[in-house]
Amino acid sequence: MKHLLWTEAYRPKTIEDCILPERLKTPFQEYVNQRNIPNLLLCGGAGVGKTTVAKAMCEEVGCDYLIINGSDENGVDVVRNKIKNYASSVSFTGTRRVIIIDEADYLSVNAQAAFRNSIEEFSKNCSFIFTCNYKTKMIEPLHSRCAVIDFTLKNSEKTKMASQFFKRIQTILKKEEVEFEPAVVAAVIEKHFPDFRRVINELQRFSQFGKIDTGILAQITDVTLSQIVGFIKDKDFGSIRKWVASNDVDPQTIYRKLYDSLYDVLQPGSIPQAVIILADYQYKQAFVVDAEINIVACLTELMVNLEFK
Repeated sequence: MKHLLWTEAYRPKTIEDCILPERLKTPFQEYVNQRNIPNLLLCGGAGVGKTTVAKAMCEEVGCDYLIINGSDENGVDVVRNKIKNYASSVSFTGTRRVIIIDEADYLSVNAQAAFRNSIEEFSKNCSFIFTCNYKTKMIEPLHSRCAVIDFTLKNSEKTKMASQFFKRIQTILKKEEVEFEPAVVAAVIEKHFPDFRRVINELQRFSQFGKIDTGILAQITDVTLSQIVGFIKDKDFGSIRKWVASNDVDPQTIYRKLYDSLYDVLQPGSIPQAVIILADYQYKQAFVVDAEINIVACLTELMVNLEFK
């Protein structure tokens, strides 16, 4: 098992094993119990378990399923050829077939439109599960043809889910025979939660050093933005670019930290515009080829348009 990615080696195989609030786990378990998976649109942030749930349902029901990655195969030809060929064929198990379209928000509008007819044409023997980070990028006709389930956690659910995930992570580390300090593992979870996939990948990376202890804390502590704010105020573009290049920080952390500090560093009249700029670049972050350029562009726009204290 050590040669595998932990995210795959320890991917839950059943709905019961998935870390989800009961309001989400209950309907999925009901689909499994009834052995009837409907058309679904699963939405929510990266790494929260959408694809895992889709696979687990198919595995438990024992149905044939096909996975299409919408970011790789996002044209209308995929729908017309590959998907129609699969959906129209007979299942070896005698059960309904399922097609999982992962990262479906990367599908072109024409490809999404083509699914409208496919869902209805093959309704007798095939179900479709779409997963996406941004449900607003999915066309309304697909919303109406699917049960839409949002994986976004409520504030009241976050502590319980983080606690369950902390226990799961400790189990993984023990199985992999990795020494660890619980407080350090908790710090990694706190930084990336609820992106379970990111937490597991980070811990696997840190485990290559032999153990997970306070020696890695420097790599996971939250970024402080006083320096970059100073560069923005001074309109020092060169230093901004160097700071971004030399700080290996999750882009979403930068956007969030800037947002949280607006009242401390900006003139009141600039705060609404700052919020719009940050929201715009945070959204773009999910689609850009080069994340560094996107961050620098965001900081540059803040530098040019805002008034600082």
